[in-house]
Amino acid sequence: MKVKFWEKKPVTKEPKKKKSFAREWGDAILFAVVAASLIRWATFEAYTIPTPSMEKSLLVGDFLFVSKLHYGPRTPITPLQIPLTHQTIWGTNIPSYSDAIQLPSYRLPGFSEVKRGDVVVFNYPPEDQHPADLRTNYIKRCVAVAGDSIEVRDMQVYVNGTPAANPEKLQYSYHMATSKILNEQFFLDHDMDLTSVYAWEGGFRFNATPEKAAELAKLDFVDSVTLLKDRPGVQQPDIFPHVPSKYKWNQDFFGPLYVPKEGATVAITPETLPLYERVILEYEHNDNAEVRDGKLYLDGKEVNQYTFKQNYYFMMGDNRHNSMDSRYWGFVPADHIVGKAVMIWMSTDPYGKFLNKIRWNRIFNIIE
Repeated sequence: MKVKFWEKKPVTKEPKKKKSFAREWGDAILFAVVAASLIRWATFEAYTIPTPSMEKSLLVGDFLFVSKLHYGPRTPITPLQIPLTHQTIWGTNIPSYSDAIQLPSYRLPGFSEVKRGDVVVFNYPPEDQHPADLRTNYIKRCVAVAGDSIEVRDMQVYVNGTPAANPEKLQYSYHMATSKILNEQFFLDHDMDLTSVYAWEGGFRFNATPEKAAELAKLDFVDSVTLLKDRPGVQQPDIFPHVPSKYKWNQDFFGPLYVPKEGATVAITPETLPLYERVILEYEHNDNAEVRDGKLYLDGKEVNQYTFKQNYYFMMGDNRHNSMDSRYWGFVPADHIVGKAVMIWMSTDPYGKFLNKIRWNRIFNIIE
């Protein structure tokens, strides 16, 4: 005889509630934003060239991929930020972040260090109105790394006393003397940036490579083409360190200047303090540092030497006479480095029309 003590009722599963159309799209957008933010932070980010400071190596209208993998991505200093923004919300002047929370910055391991000759994107150091990781992005070429001595003599960069290799498409300022009236199309036909061309002293002033200047000098209606450069010992007021009584430097005759290296110690004297004052007060994250009467005080005590806490770099534009770079505002701290520019993925000509709007020969070019 079979005895049935209990019988388990069959379990009936309720049908899974289908997501609404809005919920599906919301989940998809959230996933896309998170994925894009991670990719942008840790691997590659797209940038565009807005100014001619790197011409002719990089042109206004070039769109670049910048690698965070080379030097290693930074952890965010300003975590309270709308994803996929930088300083403001798209199309407005409304800040896209809050600086109520500021965290220490750490850099994850990369597979390269910043090297001389690298084209580097970094946060503009003197921009005090934004947190360090949200300062305006600049792009320049690294000409000296931490521990180097940098000097510019007669427009030639010297590193540790040796002439540095010049970029292939280096540009300078020239004056072209001519009585002929030249229109914009003339300069466009000669592949010149119109923003640097203007009528000046019986002709035109412009920026160009030495080869382009020599080409223009051969035209029958051109009287002369003269390189415009500063003379040694003539102080340029806006040149770093902005102390003309001690340093009579200009854009073509600059230095020598030691680039700070982590762990290196420099003597603090009335001569050296102007060179490293901003580094010590602003970039080294010292809680209690000040300069009084030309002397450096740390934690209320006068010091006559200082040991740097991080590496620094000296950056210059390839358009040497049309670039606001380290000659004007000093060093780039390591924690301001964003990444290495590696490839041009698109390029548009602001003066082009229709099919000529795209510079097809620049697409997918590797940046050197």
